[in-house]
Formats: sequence, C-alpha cells, structure tokens
Amino acid sequence: MSQKRKNKIRSTRNSLRLPDLDQSKHSVLQSLGSAASKRTYGAAIEDFITWYCSEPRLAFGRTVVLRYRYELENRRLAPATINLRLAAVRRLAYEASDNGLLNPDLAAGIRRVKGAKRLGMRLGNWLTIDQGRRLLNLPASGSMRDRRDRAILALLLGCGLRRAELTGLKLSDFQQRDERWVIVNLFGKGGHIRTVPVPYWVKEALDVWLSASDIKEGAIFRRVTKRGKIWGPKISEKLVWWIVRDRARRAGIDNLRQ
Repeated sequence: MSQKRKNKIRSTRNSLRLPDLDQSKHSVLQSLGSAASKRTYGAAIEDFITWYCSEPRLAFGRTVVLRYRYELENRRLAPATINLRLAAVRRLAYEASDNGLLNPDLAAGIRRVKGAKRLGMRLGNWLTIDQGRRLLNLPASGSMRDRRDRAILALLLGCGLRRAELTGLKLSDFQQRDERWVIVNLFGKGGHIRTVPVPYWVKEALDVWLSASDIKEGAIFRRVTKRGKIWGPKISEKLVWWIVRDRARRAGIDNLRQ
C-alpha cells in the first residue's frame, strides 16, 4: 500500500501583523550562532518593523522592500549598512514563509531586491597607518596592564582579529608553520575556520605580555587589577572596546566607534 505524501500548505497571506513579525524575528535570531550577529540582525529587523508598521499596511513583498531601501538611502546610510539591513529583511521574509505566515511567492520576490551599489571605497571608520602607529607607540608605563593592552592592539592591527576572536585566543592556538608563527584553526564569524599569519612584531608584543604574566595555559588575555594581579578566566569583548577607546583618546584619535 503506497504512502500518501502530505503536501506542504502554501500560505496565501500577503501581509504580516506585529505578532507575526515578532515570531519571525525570533526565528531568525535563533538560527544565528554568533552573539554579534544576533545583535546586528536584531537591530536591523527592529528598524524595519518600526518603519513597516508606520507605513500604510501593504503586501509584504518586493515593492515594500524596495520602498524600505529608498528610505535607507534617503537617510544617507553607507551601502554596506543598507545591504546588511536588506539581508536581515530577506531572512525575516523567508522565516515567515517557512512558518506559514507569508506567501512563498512574496518571499521569493523579496529575494530579488538588489542591494546598494558599492563604489570600491572603504566604508566606515578606518585607521590610517599613522594612527595605527600612534596607537601602538604610546609611551609605555611598564605596567602589567600596559603590556597586555599593547599585545591586544598588536593582534587587532597586525592580524585583523575581531574582538570575539581575540578574547577566545589560547596559547595552543599559536603554532609554528614553515618557520613562522600562525594562529591555527581560528573559528570566526559565520563558522569560517582560517589560519592567520602572525607578524614578528606582533609576536614580540605578545611574548612581552606572556613573559610578564607567566600565563602557561588557557586564555591568553586575562583581567589585571590595579596592583598588577592576573585574575579571571578571560577578558570580555566590552573590555577590549574600552581598551581601544582609551588608547585612541590618549593618542588623539577621535574617529573610533563601537
């Protein structure tokens, strides 16, 4: 006796109510593994929901998303920011479709909305070479915190690490390959795993900190008391931001943001 296949019911709904939007937002955030991605997508989806609910309730499809893109462009947001907001809206639409809250044809139309064009220029706040040198070459106090903070800045600038990647570094992550130091199997954003070369001047700054702190295993960067005592399992991403901001202020750099 043959089994009957149950066809998935296609939703015919073309608009979303606030409870539907909240449910779809929750589904999107649950599908993300990175805490940073959850914060970014959560803020982007919340911005869209605020805009969508303030507009005349039209079908949640390609036309509405195009209007939202024009709204973002009128705010003079950077193309990278606009494209991130649109990516969040696309995921919102597909989660709504998968949950039977939105017509799949409307979700497919949203996918075809093109993002903002990038003109091949760097966007956001970028440090110049001179500013990077000023951050690293601040007068050293010789304190335990100063040695740690300089090693942190060296890894951020020399290896291009994110805060979450830096705070999770362990001694075992540093290995020698072909007579040079690298960070192996670095687990980054989106689940990507890569090997990162470590310049010699970055390794020198790191060795100064490790020698002073006498850390032999586990997380490389720990909290330091005012008296120079090492404590805690590891530092937080928030502390990394405060360290960078403080050194930028001392170096006369005012174009950094969180």
